[in-house]
Amino acid sequence: MTDRSAGRTMKIWRDGELVAWADATIHVMSHVVHYGSSVFEGIRSYETPSGAAIFRLRDHMRRLHDSCKIYRLPMKWSVEELMQAAVDTVAANDLRACYLRPVAVRTGEQMGFYPIGVPVETFIIAYNWGTYLGHEALVNGVDVSVSSWRRAAPDTFPTLAKAGGNYLNSQLSKAQARVDGYAEGIMLDSFGYVAEGSGENLFLVRDGILYTSPVAAGILHGITRDSVMRIGRDLGLEVREQNMPREMLYIADELFFSGTAAELTPIRSVDRIEIGSAKPGPVTLAIQERFMAIAKGRVPDPYGWLTPVPTPVGAGA
Repeated sequence: MTDRSAGRTMKIWRDGELVAWADATIHVMSHVVHYGSSVFEGIRSYETPSGAAIFRLRDHMRRLHDSCKIYRLPMKWSVEELMQAAVDTVAANDLRACYLRPVAVRTGEQMGFYPIGVPVETFIIAYNWGTYLGHEALVNGVDVSVSSWRRAAPDTFPTLAKAGGNYLNSQLSKAQARVDGYAEGIMLDSFGYVAEGSGENLFLVRDGILYTSPVAAGILHGITRDSVMRIGRDLGLEVREQNMPREMLYIADELFFSGTAAELTPIRSVDRIEIGSAKPGPVTLAIQERFMAIAKGRVPDPYGWLTPVPTPVGAGA
């Protein structure tokens, strides 16, 4: 059973042990509190006709390992062990659909930002969290603005790592957009080309061609982004990874965000300029429908993206 208040569940995986939600704590002197030294993932488990299934679990845990390597956090758990831990966490909380947050953090009780030798702990949290920008956003699209905050230059913060400290930049963009009356901000890279949203990758459709910014534009190498590109190609679309100037946003036929939390969210305006017909377009809808049909088990999974979660013995009896 789960405590549904505020998204909470009952058990969190902590370095090999399932502990009570209230016991998954760290000390205020932990390195991560002072210096942002964490790496994390966002993963969704979907309810399918066969039960819970976690979307692209192996790819997410591999990226967690990559982030640890980039930031020199020692990770003692293998990809396979982390995958099993995620499955165990979903099952222990008797969940079908949920959001999973694996996070590796530097803890300890010492001052000083030098990170080598500082203890590292790994947690996996199962959380009740709906669509990031709201259900209406998935159906009708959102209004966004181009942020005044840029993505970091390629020789500053490594954006291939999904690191907690990297998201201070995202917080500024998100806060600015919300204060100005928009749902989200689109960020440019350090050279002025289109990068991504504050917490989502971005796709643009023009004349039936699907465009997205290259990894070198300071974006996260998104797993949902990769899913969209593969589905798009299988639907017969040409997919291009290339630099895009800001003004290309305004003349797009369609725009949409992609991400684990946001899933596929259409964009109906940028800087109060309507995009296409100011509603989700046919390419967006086709990819969105195919993506969700696979994730929720409504159609066969041709890519092997779903990891089933076995139903606990005696559940529902």
